[in-house]
Amino acid sequence: MVEFNPDGSIKLPGQLGRKHEEDKEKLRRQRCIKIKRDVISFTAPKKCVLHITLSEAFSDNRFIENIYNYFKEKATVPNKIKKINEKQFEVEIGTEFKRCSECNSLINRYREFLDGSIIEEKGSCTFEGRKRNFCYEDYF
Repeated sequence: MVEFNPDGSIKLPGQLGRKHEEDKEKLRRQRCIKIKRDVISFTAPKKCVLHITLSEAFSDNRFIENIYNYFKEKATVPNKIKKINEKQFEVEIGTEFKRCSECNSLINRYREFLDGSIIEEKGSCTFEGRKRNFCYEDYF
């Protein structure tokens, strides 16, 4: 059964509501970042954007651009970073065969730097990641 808030919006189920509140609290008090993946162009040439938001606990945001610059040196995909404000950045990932794997590579660099303190939202990204159960019938 679907429940509604007083403003008419749909109430989140218990577990999702708790997770959403925990993430909000984490962004207020802990050193973490929130990364939302979005595909902004579904037709060729495809483009993706990573929306990066820093928590309020950060006073210095230089690590975002430093890690991005290391990523850019090795990346084969066209990419660029845009600073929205002191707490928000956008990284645009262009069309390339390895677009999704390099996007994940950048996210993993941030995850490693922050010791896993990342809130990740899938957004409109369709990438499913590596399949755990490899089966030849699925590929050949």
